[in-house]
Amino acid sequence: MSLCCRFVELNQRFCCFSGQMTDLLFMEKDLVSSLKDYIRAEEHKLEQIKKWADRLDVLSSAATQDPEGFLGHPVNAFKLIKRLNTEWRELESLVLTDMSDAFISNLTIQRQNFPNDDDQTGAAKALMRLQDTYQLDTNIISTGELPGSSSVASLTVDDCYDLGKVAYSEADYYHTELWMVQALKQLDQGETSGLVDAVTVLDYLSYSVYQQGELERALGFTKRLLELDPTHQRANGNLKYFEYQLSKQKKAEATEEAEGRHRTVSRGRPDDYLPERRKYEQLCRGEGIRMTPRRQSRLFCRYYDNNRHPRYVIGPVRQEDEWDHPRIVRYHNIVSDKEMEKVKELAKPRLRRATVHDPQTGKLTTAHYRVSKSAWLGAFEHPVVDKINQRIEDITGLDVTTAEDLQVANYGVGGQYEPHFDFGRKDEPDAFEELGTGNRIATWLLYMSDVPAGGATVFTDIRAAVWPKKGTAVFWYNLYPSGEGDYRTRHAACPVLVGNKWVSNKWIHERGQEFRRRCGLQETD
Repeated sequence: MSLCCRFVELNQRFCCFSGQMTDLLFMEKDLVSSLKDYIRAEEHKLEQIKKWADRLDVLSSAATQDPEGFLGHPVNAFKLIKRLNTEWRELESLVLTDMSDAFISNLTIQRQNFPNDDDQTGAAKALMRLQDTYQLDTNIISTGELPGSSSVASLTVDDCYDLGKVAYSEADYYHTELWMVQALKQLDQGETSGLVDAVTVLDYLSYSVYQQGELERALGFTKRLLELDPTHQRANGNLKYFEYQLSKQKKAEATEEAEGRHRTVSRGRPDDYLPERRKYEQLCRGEGIRMTPRRQSRLFCRYYDNNRHPRYVIGPVRQEDEWDHPRIVRYHNIVSDKEMEKVKELAKPRLRRATVHDPQTGKLTTAHYRVSKSAWLGAFEHPVVDKINQRIEDITGLDVTTAEDLQVANYGVGGQYEPHFDFGRKDEPDAFEELGTGNRIATWLLYMSDVPAGGATVFTDIRAAVWPKKGTAVFWYNLYPSGEGDYRTRHAACPVLVGNKWVSNKWIHERGQEFRRRCGLQETD
């Protein structure tokens, strides 16, 4: 984490961030309004043309019944010449008038703010991340009946197919199979699509299950495809290949069985770079939390005045023990709604996509690790920020003059921060050298929104979970009194399943704490 305090903006501007997503929503509303104006203009134009055509239809029908008699009247002769010389030219001008100019102009201006292919891919990956973390069935996601959600939004066959294609393009055959199966299911249930058919879906399905080592299922999907399209060239080739490979596999299995050996085929999600992935996701679901009833009985709530601090003697704050070792405490009603809204207001114009060093490549990236937007607020920028900083100092007893600026982060749907340390480790000796304030001794994390589902802060080493609650702050020490890093504080922000999550962090550094948290030789809490 120590290298993660440098942030840049990447092209993936929208995926998972509520601020930009809200802007896109209103931009689309404006475009729809502009489109309706264009439709009304076209309808008015066609109505004018129709009236003109109806009038001439009646006139020409009567005139052609007795052409000589009609043209024998000098007024009729004059009006015919006038119509052909003038009125038809005016009609031509009306027909050629492009009523779309205003709409196309608005669309062109707004298009520069549209999401791109990378943004769409990022949104698809966010859905699959939620699917894995919270063990959601594809049908649950497709019907939009997510836990904690008050609104319902469904996925079409085309949507499911597109999700499968994104996974396929990443060689992620596990998710390709899941979403192509869902697309096929919806087609079988009678849903229609103008873009994709069962043959195309089955083609992707047979290959994705083959890549996962399931020859029999690959063969079954291929046979079903050929029932729909017997001339499908690739499927006919695959049919012969799969039958041949399956025959070889059965012979090998028979030999192994005769020799007392048994082949095991593992299916499911492939392993990735994060060894604690399963544990992290389990904690995000509220499973596997390691807190015994005996230890739980020793956790208390209390009124806290930080050794009779003048500001809190009369009005102490409510402090709750969240965990014992390491000690993690939560402070309730620590910031008002008005203060939180001001902090968000100050941060929104500056939110930038947070990026970190990729654990696989070592390069600055947004891939997988952190999906959020953040901004930094200095105490000098507004009295509210200064007041919050002072409150942190008064409650923790630590000097915040050497702390980093208040970092405000926004996690939208799918937004997460994978397991990391806040402090600089021994293999990162220069982590905070440019600040000249030592290591990050403690973390103050303020929740500025409630989250309907997901978004917990989990500590993977000790198997603890802390759930967001608006207006509360959690606090813990990252370093032992000896100055050594406390590796038990490795933590993560779980993906937001429903809603969006606003938090602000205050990372407090060692300098200035010499007489506030005295050094010790033992690695104890």
